[in-house]
Amino acid sequence: MNASNSAMDPDARREAELFQAAALLSGEARVTFLNGACHGNAALRHRLETLLAAHDAGDSFLEPEDRKPDREPVKTIKLDLADAPDEAVGQTLGRYKLLERVGEGGCGVVYVAEQTEPVRRRVALKVIKLGMDTKQVVARFEAERQALAMMDHPNIAKVLDAGTTDVGRPFFVMELVRGIRITDYCDQASLGTRDRLELFIKVCQAIQHAHQKGIIHRDIKPSNILVTLNNGVSVPKVIDFGIAKAVNNQLLTDKTVYTALQQFIGTPAYMSPEQAQMSSVDVDTRTDIYSLGVLLYEMLTGRTPFDAKELISHGFDAMRKTILEKEPPRPSTRLAMLQRDELTTTAKHRSAEAPKLIRQLSGDLDWIVMKCLEKDRERRYETSDGLAADVQRHLNTEPVMARPPNKLYEFRKTVRRHKFGFAATAAIIVVLAAGVVASSWQAVRATRSERQQKQLRLVAEEAQQRALGAHSMVLGNYPGAEYNFRMAVEIGRQLPPDNNQTLPWSLCGLGYAQQMQGRLVEAEAQYREALAIQKKLPPSPEVASSTVDTLLNLQSVLSQQNKLAEAELVFGGIIDFQKKLPGTQTVKIAWSLCGLGSVLERQGRFSEAEARYREALELQEKLLANGSADYKQSVIDTLRNLESVLTKQNNLAEAEAINQEIARRQKLYGLETSQAWPSRNVRGP
Repeated sequence: MNASNSAMDPDARREAELFQAAALLSGEARVTFLNGACHGNAALRHRLETLLAAHDAGDSFLEPEDRKPDREPVKTIKLDLADAPDEAVGQTLGRYKLLERVGEGGCGVVYVAEQTEPVRRRVALKVIKLGMDTKQVVARFEAERQALAMMDHPNIAKVLDAGTTDVGRPFFVMELVRGIRITDYCDQASLGTRDRLELFIKVCQAIQHAHQKGIIHRDIKPSNILVTLNNGVSVPKVIDFGIAKAVNNQLLTDKTVYTALQQFIGTPAYMSPEQAQMSSVDVDTRTDIYSLGVLLYEMLTGRTPFDAKELISHGFDAMRKTILEKEPPRPSTRLAMLQRDELTTTAKHRSAEAPKLIRQLSGDLDWIVMKCLEKDRERRYETSDGLAADVQRHLNTEPVMARPPNKLYEFRKTVRRHKFGFAATAAIIVVLAAGVVASSWQAVRATRSERQQKQLRLVAEEAQQRALGAHSMVLGNYPGAEYNFRMAVEIGRQLPPDNNQTLPWSLCGLGYAQQMQGRLVEAEAQYREALAIQKKLPPSPEVASSTVDTLLNLQSVLSQQNKLAEAELVFGGIIDFQKKLPGTQTVKIAWSLCGLGSVLERQGRFSEAEARYREALELQEKLLANGSADYKQSVIDTLRNLESVLTKQNNLAEAEAINQEIARRQKLYGLETSQAWPSRNVRGP
């Protein structure tokens, strides 16, 4: 703490804090805030209103007041800023002529100005407000000026010049961004969810650039992100680093920039819990991650997690308590809670039908947003780049990082995306075991005959190629894996077909590698050939199990090609086949039922999907007697599936009850807290 603040009387410090918080508000929001903050203290209320009136009305800054005899003195009255006359417009500040007042922030007023030299152009000029030119605020303003000068990014407004007025009030000049706030732009252009996400990624990249320069914005909100068109391309521009803060001990100005203990900095609806906490806990770059999450929430739903007017109306302490403790609804849930006309309008702004829009947000986007909005900043994304990368994964239909790894979730993503099913992964693992079994079986029967020795050698070579293929797969070298599995298939075709259990697995491995490279038709052909071979093999538990896995591979590639009707038939066949097997594995049947529910859900057949999820849940409950953590997690995942499909049917009461049951069971089972996110709608295999 610097000397000036440490020496400040506590009451004076509190008054300064309340003034700066109230200065961020206007109209009824400010009145409500003052009612709560000054309850029972008329003298404090009078002093604050006097300061705020001077703050609102005092925007002439080109000359000291004693040089303006023709002007009436500033009246100490409540005056809404939008109605205040601005005598500065039309005057000249150095080489800049002020043309129009276009906005104001907590401590500065923004004008459109015309630069006369060395080039003639329109610029934006921001100057500190009268009544706000305290040593601390001036330092913060100069920090903003320096912060902007340090940054060079196409999505951050460039600083062009800086200086001070005759009366010592600092100003800076920046490029004039001819755009509108990002949320208004999205709605006016009726941008779909994908276009909004692509725009949001650019904002994240701009904030990442600031963070790399050691700057935290601390006031990310739609009005500080303007969108303009450049050759028909939407370009977001981040503006107003007015409350930016140096990190990593980086000096922005020779004047101390200090955020006082208990100072309320930011805009309430976009403010992170650590900003609202007003304690010794300092903010870091993750406070911007939280605000980016609020921005994304609003871009997707048209509303902030906590309603701004409602936050203010409940008073200062209640507002802080809400930000610190209350969990907001997931974006998809927020949409589902809207009145029909509101939901229709929101969906229309996003060029989507209401049910489709809810489905688009349910799952990945819910998880991404809620990870940003974690109360504990340790559980948020570490960087803006990390957030942008997860949004891009969603756009690419890849598994996102905004949830703990889960086999059922991984499989669902492979079904929806392209490349491989969870069964294919299982197939690679089982292939190695099958190779060992086959090699042992061949070795036992081997004689010294040349023919049998050749067969044994081929089996060993095939197993080696399958192992190499699996290794390449793990490393993400899919062309290499394809080569190894193709070699394994060629070797396998040289073995007697009457009892060659390894060839189908080699074919599945080859199909897997082709799926990962986007060659779905070829992959489907490999799976169908593998299935045809397995049907001709002598019946055995091993053959039956491998057949089920091949069917799972087949349905995954069918789903990826949007052959949902065929995928549904395959899943139905899998379930019937499993139920007829001796020693039926209940867990596999439950898993398949979840997969079938997922296919039905993708077709919009929510009631049928719900029935399959409930059937799977009933089977999984029976497995809990074994006390396996795997089965416990499977129950949690199926409950999430059920909660998701209930939400999509607007059965919100039961969906919320399921959500509460998920939280109860996670605590009961002792599962990791990182898995205890609200409503992680995993939709099965």
